[in-house]
Amino acid sequence: MTQRKSLIKLQDLKKYYPVRSKFIKRTESHVKAVNGVTLDVYQGETLGVVGESGCGKSTLGRTIMQLEKSTNGRILFDNEDLTKLNRRKLKPFRKQMQMIFQDPFASLNPRQRIGDAIEEALVIHTSLTKEERRARVRSILEEVGLKPEHAERYPHEFSGGQRQRIGIGRAIAVNPKFLVCDEPVSALDVSVQAQIIKLLKDIQEKENLTYLFISHDLGVVRHICNRVMVMYLGHMVELATVEKLYKSPTHPYTEALLSAIPRPDTSKKTQRIKIKGELPSPSDNISGCPFHTRCPLVTERCKVEVPEWREVDAGHYVACHER
Repeated sequence: MTQRKSLIKLQDLKKYYPVRSKFIKRTESHVKAVNGVTLDVYQGETLGVVGESGCGKSTLGRTIMQLEKSTNGRILFDNEDLTKLNRRKLKPFRKQMQMIFQDPFASLNPRQRIGDAIEEALVIHTSLTKEERRARVRSILEEVGLKPEHAERYPHEFSGGQRQRIGIGRAIAVNPKFLVCDEPVSALDVSVQAQIIKLLKDIQEKENLTYLFISHDLGVVRHICNRVMVMYLGHMVELATVEKLYKSPTHPYTEALLSAIPRPDTSKKTQRIKIKGELPSPSDNISGCPFHTRCPLVTERCKVEVPEWREVDAGHYVACHER
């Protein structure tokens, strides 16, 4: 088997937020948004990150981008540890790592023409002349399915799908290697979602981009991702190729997530697996397996011992005592 090149390596990555008391400025506990993620993102792949709201998906993406400083661990991008770099030394990597945000309207300045919004990255990261930058902006707008004359318009003059195309255009303007797509289609209509997914796949194939695709929609993930990582309370619980994960989910949490996907064929009935109880707070000090408070397979061992991250099949990893 050909060894794939890792563009990004995460080593025991953690991101904790302090919880301070109201009356005394003292840290009482920590919200463990990302708790010990070790992962390789391979060149040219689309790695999906899924899980319930609050599981740490978006925080993981923002921490990789260094929009949030990690509490512990390493983030290796082309073998350079980003956690050791100051703001000035990070600047060359900003050009290579870009982000597409969930809300396309909130991510754009309402007082800035979209041509200027796209051009801004070119001003910061390139030495192109003004004419060359404007030509590049026109080319990008056409690449994402808009018209060159749209450069003079403001964000409120576009639909949600068009604004997300603008966000994608801004992200690819400086020819990055890696894109974090933070739920880029969740705020869009289903018909528009399909258009944006196709656009992302076309751009990836053309530019040989690597994606970290964050989503709660497992139907969307199945169509765009090569591998999928399932997160729960900041922990990795399962990692596999799309084919293996959807055909043979191993972790009880993954099984429950997949059982909730709507089926277009109503003649084929599938049993919905309901997870009992509420999602615990990431600030709770839960011993053992983080899922044991809601798991149907829980044993006494699960309550006291953290499950080992192990390979159950080629490229298929899971953290569960009972599987």
